[in-house]
Amino acid sequence: MTRLLRNALQTPDGTVLESKTRHDYVEYKDANGETYMVDGGLEYVRRTVNKNAPAKDLSLTEDEPHFFLRDYVTWGTYGISGDQPLSYITIAEMSDGHLQAVLDTQKRMYPQVRDLMQAELEYRNE
Repeated sequence: MTRLLRNALQTPDGTVLESKTRHDYVEYKDANGETYMVDGGLEYVRRTVNKNAPAKDLSLTEDEPHFFLRDYVTWGTYGISGDQPLSYITIAEMSDGHLQAVLDTQKRMYPQVRDLMQAELEYRNE
């Protein structure tokens, strides 16, 4: 079974909703008056279905080529000292040292994200 690396959708007004972790319920009322939601992180996909104004699926699986995934899969960071507000950066934006530090210290992460980070280090060394 193919593993999920991004659970996201884009509403008709262009807003991107992304669920990053299990039970990360994200909801948005679109300019068209419809409410859209996404939930499940990389564990499961749960969404609203709006037949009159469907959302665009932006989800990605590990079947996509690495050079594409690296620009869309993100990692949450609190900065090098851990004292900054949480922000999300793409795997491509992470330095080699940051990638290696995450791989060395983060034991509880999605295996597919770990695999992508390891593949990114290999990709940079090709």
